[in-house]
Amino acid sequence: MGYSKETTLAHGGSQQGYQENHTGAVNPPIYVSSTYHQQQLNEFGDYDYSRSGNPTRDQLEAAIAKLENGTAGFAFSSGMAAISSAFMLLQAGDHIVITKDVYGGTFRFVTQLLTQFSIEHTFVDMTNPAEIEAVIQPNTKVIYMETPANPLLQITDISQVVQLAKKYKCLTYLDNTFMTPLHQQPLDLGVDIVLHSATKFLSGHSDIVAGLAVTKNEELAARLKFVQNTYGAILGAKDCYQLLQGMKTLEPRFSRSVSSAIKLAEYFDSHDEIEHVYYPGLQHHPGSSIHAKQSSSPGAVLSFVIKDHVDAKNFVEQLSIPVFAVSLGAVESILSHPATMSHAAMPVAEREARGISERLFRLSVGIENVEDLIADFKNALTVEAKVL
Repeated sequence: MGYSKETTLAHGGSQQGYQENHTGAVNPPIYVSSTYHQQQLNEFGDYDYSRSGNPTRDQLEAAIAKLENGTAGFAFSSGMAAISSAFMLLQAGDHIVITKDVYGGTFRFVTQLLTQFSIEHTFVDMTNPAEIEAVIQPNTKVIYMETPANPLLQITDISQVVQLAKKYKCLTYLDNTFMTPLHQQPLDLGVDIVLHSATKFLSGHSDIVAGLAVTKNEELAARLKFVQNTYGAILGAKDCYQLLQGMKTLEPRFSRSVSSAIKLAEYFDSHDEIEHVYYPGLQHHPGSSIHAKQSSSPGAVLSFVIKDHVDAKNFVEQLSIPVFAVSLGAVESILSHPATMSHAAMPVAEREARGISERLFRLSVGIENVEDLIADFKNALTVEAKVL
């Protein structure tokens, strides 16, 4: 029988749970060997060199493939290594249609590295299917989605984009970092490759850097396996083990964070010092209905713009609970400033055109008591109001 995602996660990605064959250990061994003894001259075993395959990594890759309902999973040394490796399936002369609301690292890779290999790109508002279709060219090979998008939480209708891609014989990639396979299943909606910065919610503890990819079919799996082995940006065995441990608690961590994010979004939405809140759990969010159709929660990340008269520096310094840092998806709440952190790689004009202003903050909600978080933000905003 099949089990829920929650049960599968708790057992390390296996429906029956993991037990090591010889001892019954419920956690997989960490195989730190770089190479493997071969019994015969002309017949190799399952493993020969850990860049090509490692038993601990196999356990992680099988787990993410199962959770995303894919054919094969791949573990990389970072989220950008996973994204870059997926783009290595392209050839010179190919063209990408990519959401303009994309993580800064992806923007940098597409605009500064892929162009060196004569791979073209066009950024579009992916909330508008007509705009996507208008820029598809005969050499378009990939449509790249990020939904919810970073950092303004724009929502792309995944099924509509998949239909367009099939019409024009393009592959679809989707960055599923914000929702995880627990709350969004892109492959079930027809996406070809799903990508994760597993550093974030899947790990959940701000202690490793990792990336994951899952393919929809065996042909893509074989091609991406070749890139992974050749490119070599694999995740080490110790980090694979640590990521598996983090994934076991994804459901209780994420559920608590989502519950708190909803309350915080509502609080910010009604606050006099906040100009605007971006969160698909709010009904005024333009993509809320689409997001609800394709995801099972509004997520644990929101962004907000403070009003012009609020001193951003003082606001940040008055806060006690959130970590002010790069990244997201951890047990501790993390407040980020996209203009100088996640999207610093974008030129100022590009950021401003996308609505990433100096007054925009992104909040990844952790598992702290939500009333403590609200009180902390209330104090920071109240101090600002008193200063004025």
